[in-house]
Amino acid sequence: MTAHLIVTDLDGTLLGADHALADVTVDTLRALAGQGHHIVLASGRHYRDILAFRDRLDIDAHIISTNGAYTHAPDGRLVKAHHLPTGLARELIRLPRPEAVRLNLYHDDEWLIDAPAPELLALHAHTGFGYRVADLDDLDGEGVGKVLYIGDPAALGELELQARHRAERELHITYSMDNSLEIMAGGVNKGAALTALLAQLDIPTERCLAFGDNRNDIEMLDLVGEAHVMANGHPALAEAVPGAMRIGSHDQAAVAQRLIERFALSLS
Repeated sequence: MTAHLIVTDLDGTLLGADHALADVTVDTLRALAGQGHHIVLASGRHYRDILAFRDRLDIDAHIISTNGAYTHAPDGRLVKAHHLPTGLARELIRLPRPEAVRLNLYHDDEWLIDAPAPELLALHAHTGFGYRVADLDDLDGEGVGKVLYIGDPAALGELELQARHRAERELHITYSMDNSLEIMAGGVNKGAALTALLAQLDIPTERCLAFGDNRNDIEMLDLVGEAHVMANGHPALAEAVPGAMRIGSHDQAAVAQRLIERFALSLS
């Protein structure tokens, strides 16, 4: 058997509308891991948030978290971390923003937010991961993997323009959803993290399958030999990666169904 690397986004891709793993998805990834294929979970979520899904899968899997700012090995070892430059992180923290826009920071070990936003916790109900409210304006900007603004898309567009005006070449700016503006250090994205991991594992891009649904998946999907875009994916994704195969919806366990077909799996 020739080992492949299978990398998948979580929300809107591997997870259903309830943000949980379907039983067929668990069985499929376990079967593939048992055959010697490499599994990678790649998400904008925090590493600690993703761990709950790897525990549910009960397989060895690499984790690319915070949109590529962190890569962890199956044994939990940190392979690579990329933080925003301290000065830039401070500038982003202090950008003027509407009251309704929530400022979030992903540090190595925690998720910080500028004010309570209980509605955001529904996304993490299956993992138990949550934020800590803090006075972010007082922070020194050290150790920030991602600055995340959540709110009205029009307001986020204004913040994006301000960020690009200040330091576009030193930042990677993307969206995980239309209401989630995500900013990492320049060159940090899922595709860059995957490139480094493929080199480490000595697997060519032609033997890599990737699945995604939103704009923060573009670099990852554009890299691999077999790219897949979800039916529920953002319209910009199919346009950015025209060669990708369009598959079913995340709420139909379409990733698992495609993998069963691709690898001719027979699940007992």
